[in-house]
Amino acid sequence: MKQHSSVVIAIFALLAFASFTAAQPATSKVNNSMIVSTDWLAKHLNDNSLVLLQVGDKSEYDAAHIPGAQFIQLADISTPRGTGLILELPPVDQLKATFEKFGLTDQSRIVIYFSKDWVTPTSRVYFTLDYLGFGDRTSILDGGLPAWRAEGKPVTTEVRQAKQESFTPRPNTKLVVDAAWVSSNLSKPGIAILDARAAKFYTGEEAGQMPRAGHIPHAKSIPFSTLVEESTNKFKSANALRALFTSAGVNEHDSVATYCHIGQQASLLYFVARYLGYDAHLYDGSFQDWSNRSDLPVEKSVSTKP
Repeated sequence: MKQHSSVVIAIFALLAFASFTAAQPATSKVNNSMIVSTDWLAKHLNDNSLVLLQVGDKSEYDAAHIPGAQFIQLADISTPRGTGLILELPPVDQLKATFEKFGLTDQSRIVIYFSKDWVTPTSRVYFTLDYLGFGDRTSILDGGLPAWRAEGKPVTTEVRQAKQESFTPRPNTKLVVDAAWVSSNLSKPGIAILDARAAKFYTGEEAGQMPRAGHIPHAKSIPFSTLVEESTNKFKSANALRALFTSAGVNEHDSVATYCHIGQQASLLYFVARYLGYDAHLYDGSFQDWSNRSDLPVEKSVSTKP
């Protein structure tokens, strides 16, 4: 009788373990190379293939930057003010000229980092490089310049002029979606529309200088600020990030399309979706485009997660 009880107990233990394992978030699809540590960068700082880009105020770059870093700003990778939307992908030829100025080649290994708290502009640079076909060769430095400096790693005021190089853009237009695509996929199974704005804009409590307040119907809220640690701006763990997607109703094999006000905050949600292995897209026009179209529906919510 004791032997029979032991066998039963063992079987229940195995079943419990199997159930626990099945319930754990899948991590096999995580693209670990998309986020690099300060130690990794320190080891590769003198690699000939490294292209290092700092995002932030020019005055911050002039005051201190990682040796070898070039300064990049959103104006370098967007349509000129007054033409098109506030922040929008420009023609490929303009992007090609911009990144060749920074020394980019087809063999480059690119690392982007922010000064202070410029997290979403940094992810917008990543999205642009991903669109050009360089996403698999590009990473974001976890914690940016503050993390680098906190560890006593070297900074400089010396500006090294990058050698003009040449690279081959391979634009992946499928990564960028428009209002027509979003409208036709609002309630389609297997596709999740994700709103990266703060909750008050998602609910419609505030319009955020948009013609209409609220969100795209059926969109789920994952505020961009929930993706990084508040005190350090380092990315949360893969399991914690995946839990945010799961809580928003995103299934493991869903395709996702992110949006925000103008396509900047959405790029951080896009980056995390790519990091977690989702098939990710970005609505470049975002709510700026959607809310200006009176033929497209907007809805409000009573409440949402913070």
